[in-house]
Amino acid sequence: MTNVWQNLKPPIFCLAPMFGATDSAFRQLLAKIGKPDLMFTEFTNVQAIYSPDTKTLIRQLSFFKTEKPLICQIWGLDPELFEQAAGLIVKLGFDGVDINLGCPEKAVIKKHAGAALINNKPLVKQIIQSAKIGTAGKIPVSAKIRLGLDKIETTSWVKFLLKLNLDALIIHCRTAKAMSSGPAHWEEIAKAVKIRNQLKINTLIIGNGDIFSRADAFAKITASGVDGVMIGRGVFKDPYIFHHHDSITAKSPREKLELLLQHLSVYDKTWGSLKPYHPLKRFFKIYVNGFSGALALRQQLMATASLLQARQLINSYNIHR
Repeated sequence: MTNVWQNLKPPIFCLAPMFGATDSAFRQLLAKIGKPDLMFTEFTNVQAIYSPDTKTLIRQLSFFKTEKPLICQIWGLDPELFEQAAGLIVKLGFDGVDINLGCPEKAVIKKHAGAALINNKPLVKQIIQSAKIGTAGKIPVSAKIRLGLDKIETTSWVKFLLKLNLDALIIHCRTAKAMSSGPAHWEEIAKAVKIRNQLKINTLIIGNGDIFSRADAFAKITASGVDGVMIGRGVFKDPYIFHHHDSITAKSPREKLELLLQHLSVYDKTWGSLKPYHPLKRFFKIYVNGFSGALALRQQLMATASLLQARQLINSYNIHR
């Protein structure tokens, strides 16, 4: 087995899987401007993979070589489907399988999936074992978790998972109930590292939550002892966050808009008519921010209805500045 987790030099910097955001187009852009050590796909339901609608397969499980190393994250409830999906993930050329045990979204929790699986440990064990069978030992299996569902249960939850011999355990420093608000309990992640060390288990531990700069990432790595970090919302504050010597704050208004044009171009080349235009609007604030006239331009961009309109607006703005 080629184990990407073991081959990467710590501390490992990972891009978090974010549904509707970290698609192939955005990953391609990051690969050009400041590539993470490891990227993750948007999370995909194992049931959807085997539905008659192949759009899910195309949109969420397609990638380019420039995005590698790349791990595919899956979620669901059926161990048999996890086994089949893991086998497919191997065939598609991904570098690992990640099991989502931490999604806090209400729709997922209502299905007793994601973070709700903390209350069904026998099923979690089955799912992880099935995923491992599916990979046939060819790629590593990891899991992403929260500290608990509605209360912190770090010790019992982490001990249980570590004994399942995962290659990596990614821990978000909040409960599912807290979503992305409230205090970030990095001390709990440090606790998980101590538990791992006491058990003398080789599972890597990756910390996740409220990292908005490289300096902050290194401070958290030092304080907690984790093997790396996973950055989610921080990449929307600064898409250069994985770059060693660059930052969006160092870019001129023209450079920011040129980067947005690049994103629009990659999105268009990647998806064409397979995906609508409107999901791109969530990215506008990344680039159209921090300069005079940014708010007005962003409002105009939000009113556009196509890639062509957005390009024309940006180009006309550039001409006069």
